[in-house]
Amino acid sequence: MRLRLEEFSLALHPDKTQLLEFGRYAAVIRKRYGLGKPETFTFLGFIFICGKSRRGALQLQRETRGDRMRTKLRDIKEQLRKRMHVSIPEQGKWLRQVVPDNLRIRRYPRFRGHLNRLADAWLPKPRILHPWPDQRFAVKHPR
Repeated sequence: MRLRLEEFSLALHPDKTQLLEFGRYAAVIRKRYGLGKPETFTFLGFIFICGKSRRGALQLQRETRGDRMRTKLRDIKEQLRKRMHVSIPEQGKWLRQVVPDNLRIRRYPRFRGHLNRLADAWLPKPRILHPWPDQRFAVKHPR
């Protein structure tokens, strides 16, 4: 591997490089030796986890590093404070430039659940005016 990297004038840092049991058979091998779940690693702001899909097949799972996400959200909040005097449409235009990049990177399996939890926590619940609007309509306007 080192030779291949040297072809492109790249090198591995000896302190930061290690071999991990990760992948399709890692869980089976580690379970056989009683070592627990496969190891995780952090790369480009994500925690990579060796997991299973609903069918039981290998699924590479990625979770956002919490510290990175918090700092990014803190930066966005500071910028919004500075842009408070700007009109709301311009603020929205700026947010569309910043936030979708953040979410576009995270389009991967299992993230939908995270989004749903965020939406449940932060978005207001819809106000139901009448639980059965069609029945209410039928009472006032019989056919």
